[in-house]
Amino acid sequence: MNRGFYTIMAAQFFSSLADNALLFVAIDLLINMKSPGWITPLLKLSFVLFYVLLAAFVGAFADALPKGRVMFIANLIKIFGCALIFFQVHPLAAYAVVGFGAAVYSPAKYGILTELLPGEKLVAANGWVEGLTVTSIIFGTVMGGLLVSGRTSAFLLGIDVPMLDTGINTPTEAALCVVVGIYVLAAVFNLRIPETGCVYAHQERNPIKLITDFANCYSLLWKDKLGQISLAVTTLFWGAAATLQLIVLEWAKRSLHLPYDKATSLVGVVAIGVALGAVLSACFITLRKSLTVIPLGIGMGIIVMSMTMVHSIYLAYPLLILVGVLSGFFVVPMNALLQHRGHVLMSAGHSIAVQNFNENLSILTMLAAYSLMLRLHLDLDVIIILFGLFVAGTMFFIMRKHAANQKEHDSLALIGELKH
Repeated sequence: MNRGFYTIMAAQFFSSLADNALLFVAIDLLINMKSPGWITPLLKLSFVLFYVLLAAFVGAFADALPKGRVMFIANLIKIFGCALIFFQVHPLAAYAVVGFGAAVYSPAKYGILTELLPGEKLVAANGWVEGLTVTSIIFGTVMGGLLVSGRTSAFLLGIDVPMLDTGINTPTEAALCVVVGIYVLAAVFNLRIPETGCVYAHQERNPIKLITDFANCYSLLWKDKLGQISLAVTTLFWGAAATLQLIVLEWAKRSLHLPYDKATSLVGVVAIGVALGAVLSACFITLRKSLTVIPLGIGMGIIVMSMTMVHSIYLAYPLLILVGVLSGFFVVPMNALLQHRGHVLMSAGHSIAVQNFNENLSILTMLAAYSLMLRLHLDLDVIIILFGLFVAGTMFFIMRKHAANQKEHDSLALIGELKH
């Protein structure tokens, strides 16, 4: 890996760190506002909304400019969204603006990897990306919990700047200052990302043509025998991961009787497992063997259901780490395979935009379903069992679909195919 790759990793780490810390600060703000429990999933839903709405346009934008500059612009949007909370804008609206920036950021973040690195390094590169992303989730989750805790808030509010009234008077405002500072640090790294010299044809600006072009790319990737399997797995994974994050928070409160700032540590425990799984996958799974990890997704769904029988924090930690390890081990090869097929069939930015659309539509759907189940006062154990059955059942269907594809034609022969 070259220096440019590590600069991208640093920028991604700090930007994602701020995203995740801000999520838990916003959740705490909703709790202080006495918002009903079913509103909390809508916070995450508002974040991913623009990934779906802008899917047809952000790919072209990412391919129109050097991707380091696109990432810098996206981080400025995130800073603006974070700052809106200072002006009494509702957390759902402010976090949606941050999500707008994240939607712009994502195609550039992943697309630049295919420009910078050869295909045989994509699994290792994705191991780095997912490992650092998950590490940022761990630290962001813990940081978010710490920033809203009484001790940290008192420390931050106790910092005085001589002869200057900062106007920072509440724990939420103090926490937001820290988050904005991390976004600024990410933006500095964005400016240091080198240009890859990869230039695409003139990008279309007509909205109708952009939507038509996106629809063609969408159809192309779903019809591809390898693309459809990897896209289905990653789509399911990210929808499940976003929902599981909130389920764990609720489970920690109801079954383990933990306060909010302690419950956030359990989300970090899942993320530790995902990081370990991502590293192991990057070490042992090649691009050609990527499809052998699909059965692990079925195992993850089954193990999640055992959460209903755990009421001790000492059992909760190894269980959640195991769920995370299985998740990380199967998603990294699938992500790399999807990027490879996208790069072969179309441009990097467009393929990542299709991926983002599907994954975030899955997040929207699963979070909306979870919010509805909470609104209907469904028992949490029932929700967990339904969630686990859905994940395991869908992964089993995907595995059978791949087996059917292989009977028709050896789709594995497409791995390593040159761009066309």
